[in-house]
Amino acid sequence: MPLYEHVYLARQDVSPQQVEALTAQFKNVIASLGGTVGKTEYWGVKSLAYRINKNRKAHFTLMNIDAPPAALAEMQRQQSINEDILRVLTLRVDELEEGPSAQLRKREDDDRGDRRGPRGDRGDRGDRGDRGDRPERRPRREEGKVEGEVE
Repeated sequence: MPLYEHVYLARQDVSPQQVEALTAQFKNVIASLGGTVGKTEYWGVKSLAYRINKNRKAHFTLMNIDAPPAALAEMQRQQSINEDILRVLTLRVDELEEGPSAQLRKREDDDRGDRRGPRGDRGDRGDRGDRGDRPERRPRREEGKVEGEVE
């Protein structure tokens, strides 16, 4: 059977529990038509690049599917009817990715903790030292005087 990676976006108004219920419903559709769902990943609520049906954010869910094309077509038909589903993307792949997807790996990389330097900054500017290579500043002009004006 062909292998697919399937991502769907659900409205931001629905709760994560409702998204899990939608995922279980779609898994049942695939299973009833002779396919299997290898792994599912809930990526959370993410901002969209542009508004879709007045929504600026959406719940993202990935499903790795091993199913006949008819099962996938039926799942996509049900998703198109459901008004909580904003967008669907299905890709046929040669092999399914084992382990966490790139989105989950990215989230784990972002959770590395506090990386602030000794001065409280992010520490990515390097040590600049005392800046002794700068010339001295010129004196500030006095209030009310215009440069080049003679008293």
